[in-house]
Amino acid sequence: MEACAKAKFQRFGSRKVNLVLDQIRGKNVKAAEEVLPFVAKRTSDLVAKTLHSAAANLEVKAGKKLDFSKVFIKEAFANLGPSGHLKRVQPGPQGRAMPYKKSMCHLTVIVTDEKKGGR
Repeated sequence: MEACAKAKFQRFGSRKVNLVLDQIRGKNVKAAEEVLPFVAKRTSDLVAKTLHSAAANLEVKAGKKLDFSKVFIKEAFANLGPSGHLKRVQPGPQGRAMPYKKSMCHLTVIVTDEKKGGR
C-alpha cells in the first residue's frame, strides 16, 4: 500500500531540497526521521514534516498502527514551482522595473509498506 504527501509552493529552491532528499531516499521512515535533524540544511525541517505527513497518511489508509521501521520511502522529489508571482520590483537601468525572481518548489514524498525486491 502506498501513501503520498505534498508540500506545494515552498520558498526553497528545488536543487536545495533535492540535496536533502538524496540522503533519505530508499531508507525506512524511522531511519530517515533519525537522520534529518542532523542534516545541516534549512530545508531538512520541510522534508521532515512532509515525510511525517506521508507516514501518517499511510497509517490512516491502512487503518491500523504501523511500525515505521517497515515503512520505506519509495519516491521523494522536488519539482520547480512558480518563480514570478511576487509583487516586488527592484529598480533597473533607464527607469525600468526589474521584478524579483524568488524560487519555489513542490515537494512530493511517497511511502510504501512493501519492501522493494532489489534490496
